[in-house]
Amino acid sequence: MTLTIPLVLLLAVVVVLLLRFKAVGAGAAVVVALFGFYLAGTDASDTVNQLVTAITGALADAGR
Repeated sequence: MTLTIPLVLLLAVVVVLLLRFKAVGAGAAVVVALFGFYLAGTDASDTVNQLVTAITGALADAGR
């Protein structure tokens, strides 16, 4: 059985935990979210997507 979790959901949980434990302020979380939003609209989005796909593929293969 394979369990899949969207990466966006996983990252959202991490951000919420960081905010909860005061490891990062609300202002920093907003800046990071805006950076990700604007980065998605640039030419770098393809490179970032390929990098994340490669990392998640490597992690999936390491678990076998």
